[in-house]
Amino acid sequence: MADHESTPESTWDDLLQVEAELNTRWPETKIEPTLARIAALVDLLGDPQKSYPTLHVAGTNGKSSVTRMIDALLTRIGLRTGRFTSPHLQVVTERIAVDGAPISAQRYVEVYRDIEPYIAMVDRDAEVTMSKFEVLTGMAFAAFADAPVDAAVLEVGLGGRWDSTNVADSRVAAITPIGVDHVEYLGSDLAGIAEEKAGVVKEGAIALLAEQTPEVAQVLLTRCAQVGATVARAGLEFGVLRRDVAVGGQMLKLQGLGGAYDEIFLPLHGPHQADNAALALATVEAFFGAGAQRGLDAEAIREGFGSLVVPGRLERVRSAPSVFVDSAHNPHGALALAAALEADFGFTKLVGVVGVMADKDARGILSALEPALHEVVVTTNSTERAMAAEDLGDLATDVFGVDRVTVRPRLDDALETAIELAESDADGQLSGVGVVVTGSVVTAGEARALFGKDPS
Repeated sequence: MADHESTPESTWDDLLQVEAELNTRWPETKIEPTLARIAALVDLLGDPQKSYPTLHVAGTNGKSSVTRMIDALLTRIGLRTGRFTSPHLQVVTERIAVDGAPISAQRYVEVYRDIEPYIAMVDRDAEVTMSKFEVLTGMAFAAFADAPVDAAVLEVGLGGRWDSTNVADSRVAAITPIGVDHVEYLGSDLAGIAEEKAGVVKEGAIALLAEQTPEVAQVLLTRCAQVGATVARAGLEFGVLRRDVAVGGQMLKLQGLGGAYDEIFLPLHGPHQADNAALALATVEAFFGAGAQRGLDAEAIREGFGSLVVPGRLERVRSAPSVFVDSAHNPHGALALAAALEADFGFTKLVGVVGVMADKDARGILSALEPALHEVVVTTNSTERAMAAEDLGDLATDVFGVDRVTVRPRLDDALETAIELAESDADGQLSGVGVVVTGSVVTAGEARALFGKDPS
C-alpha cells in the first residue's frame, strides 16, 4: 500500500489488526433490510450524525465522483467537510476524509477503539452482529463530529433505503444514473432497484436527479411526491450547456439552479463526468438555497472543480505509452468508460487490462468494452472474490475472438504484457497508443499502487 513508507510500523500494525477484526464481520457485499443495528449504535454515541448537516449521494455509477466533487466545492466555498465513500482503492482510510483528505491510520485506529465498546453493546443485544460497513459508517459519523465538520457528504454503500448511511437525515440528496448492479442483493428489476435507491430522499428534502431511463425516473418522482420533496432534474433545471475536450480534462459551461457557470475546467475525462459535475453543482446550490437569480460565486466554483482529485476514474498513471486506470465494475460503468475513450481520445491502438469479480456480469463488462479495445489482457486481483484469469479468458475469447485475447494471471505481468502489445505496432510513435486497466475497483486500486500512486 502506497502510504506504508510514511506510516510508523507500529501504527500500520495497529491498522492491520483493526482490519482483521472488522473482516470477521459480515462483508460489505452483504446487507440485511434493517437499520436497527446502526440506529442503536449512533444512539449510544449520542447521534453524532445529527451534529452537522449531511448531503446524500445514491445511484449506481458515478457516486464517488459526485461525492468528491461536492466535497471539493463545499471546501472551496469555505466549509470544513467530512466525506464518506466506498469502497476504497488502496487503503481503507480513504473512506473517511476530513478537509478533503483521508484521515491518518492512527486516527482511524483511534476512532475504532473509541467506539468499540459501544459496538460490543449493540452486538450483544442483536441477533446478528454489526456488519463491517455498519461499523465503518459509525466510525465516519463519530470522526466527523469530533473534527468537527460543518457538513458531511455521504456516499451510499449499497442500495439506499437499508444502507447504514441512511440513518442520517439528509436534507439534500443527489441520485446518479441508476442501472443494474449487485443483482444478488438488489435483484435485476430496474424499477425495484430504483425504489431501493430512492429511499435516501427524506420528507421535505431536495432531490437532484441525474438523467434516468423513463422507468427509473417515474419511480424516483413517485418517491419525491410521496415525501413532499422538491425536485430538480438534469436536462431541465440543470445540466451541461457546453463541453469541450481539453488537455488533462475538459472545459465546461454548466447550467445550475442559480444560473450559468462558464469557463469551468474539470480535470476528468468523459461526457459522463461532465454530467456528474452538473449534478454536483446543483446539489451544492440546493444545499445553500441557491435558485433563480441567486447563484454561487462563480470563481469559487471554478477553483473547486479545478482542484478536484478523483483517483481511479480514467486516471492517467503513466505516459508514453499512456496508461489509464478506471474502476468501472459493471456494464453500465464500462459503457461510460468506452464512450469517454471514444469521445476524448484518438487512440490508434488501445489495449485493455481487465480483472473482474466473480459475482459481477463479466460478459456484460467485456461486451461494453469490446468496441473501444484493439486487444485485451485478462487477469485477476488479490481478493478471493476475483474471477480466475482463465475463466475470464474464456469469456473474453467469446466476445473478442481468440486472436485479441491474452491471459496473464498476475496483474503486474498483465500490465507489462499490455504495454508491450501497445508499443508493438507503434513504430516509435507512442502518442496514439495506450493501455486502460479496468473491470474492478480492486483491480484499479492495485494497478495504482503498482505505479506508485499514493492513496487520496
